[in-house]
Amino acid sequence: MPTRLEAQSAGFAAAFEQLVAARREAAVDVRAAVVEILAAVRQRGDAALIELSERFDRVSLTPANLSVPAGEIAAAWATADPDLRQALDLAAARIEDFHRRQLPVDQLYRDAQGVTLGHRWTALSAVGIYVPGGLAAYPSSVLMTAVPARLAGVPRIAMAVPAPDGRLNPLVLAAAHRAGVSEIYRIGGAQAVAALAFGTASIAAVDKVVGPGNAYVAEAKRQVFGHVGIDAIAGPSEILVLADGMNDAGWIAADLLSQAEHDETAQAILITDDTGLADRVVRAVAEQLAALPRRAIAEASWRAHGAVIVVGALELALPLIDRLAPEHLVLSVAEPEKLASRVRHAGAIFLGRHTPETIGDYLGGPNHVLPTARAARFSSGLGVLDFMKRTSLLGLDGDALARLGPAAMRLAEAEGLTAHARAVAIRLAGLTVS
Repeated sequence: MPTRLEAQSAGFAAAFEQLVAARREAAVDVRAAVVEILAAVRQRGDAALIELSERFDRVSLTPANLSVPAGEIAAAWATADPDLRQALDLAAARIEDFHRRQLPVDQLYRDAQGVTLGHRWTALSAVGIYVPGGLAAYPSSVLMTAVPARLAGVPRIAMAVPAPDGRLNPLVLAAAHRAGVSEIYRIGGAQAVAALAFGTASIAAVDKVVGPGNAYVAEAKRQVFGHVGIDAIAGPSEILVLADGMNDAGWIAADLLSQAEHDETAQAILITDDTGLADRVVRAVAEQLAALPRRAIAEASWRAHGAVIVVGALELALPLIDRLAPEHLVLSVAEPEKLASRVRHAGAIFLGRHTPETIGDYLGGPNHVLPTARAARFSSGLGVLDFMKRTSLLGLDGDALARLGPAAMRLAEAEGLTAHARAVAIRLAGLTVS
């Protein structure tokens, strides 16, 4: 059974903090293994990739077939089921429309002191996107990572996706075709992150690695950060549903299981002000689990990490939500916008009873690569700006330097940086340096 908490009980505060602090990462410490994998790829390049792919994915590769041929990518789109192709096209179009509105605007202006100021945005030169392919295949992750990168103007997008037993999901390739990705490598795990970050003879290094993955992928991204950029360290999936008593328990149960089925370490939490609904949802989850193809995974998640919290009023849930800072927050209430305006920490908010989180996963428009493990307190979901960087601009003429220079010199001298001060003084004195 999931954890059951009553907000009005004497021990609630301590029990809730225990829920917040609970760790859900993989039980096995993967750090040492990832260190070895990264070192092997960095030192031996393609040879290490081939060996590691054989060991972990049971696939025989050579430098010649590490990449997926353009014809295979195009064929995956051409031969895809028409209904699935239409669904991918709809999803891509909606993701494009939403993310296009995030494109920033350059600025250049002259202030009252005559100083030219501004900033300009430029796309990263090369980005690597990781697409999971172990327990399930995720064409949606292709669209969610590649579409914003392309909109940002990234000229090179390299995709890595594992091919267990030599098989690539054709719908993943079809999604890549729709997103405009033509450079694809059939490698996965920490070794894929290493290849993208450090480069090999067959795979040129990128400047940033993005996308979700398992514990090995997450740890690899953690270890290569600094050598390249990363989007975030993705943890297990999370959903928090805030529901009033007017909900259909079956709907809420389905929402909770939609994330529980991802992984045994995923977390599904219900907060409600109605004890009866809480009881009905628990029963509905049990009923739906019985017919779920991924029952073993979802049931393990629900039993180990699920929670049902009963509060006296919906407003009392707001501080609990902010403490949990969930990846997905579903507001299944009468006035979702009103409550949403008072939530500070959540990766994505789904408004109303007819907005299942599933729509956000596939074709709502906002990105489904979201902060987990309470990272929504300080970070955002993936977007166009993650594939761009801002450069500031500053320009002074002689008059502007005369106005600002003396104060800059005093501050430099106060910090003991005399060469800094001299770089201003020599100009103010009308001197030149050859």
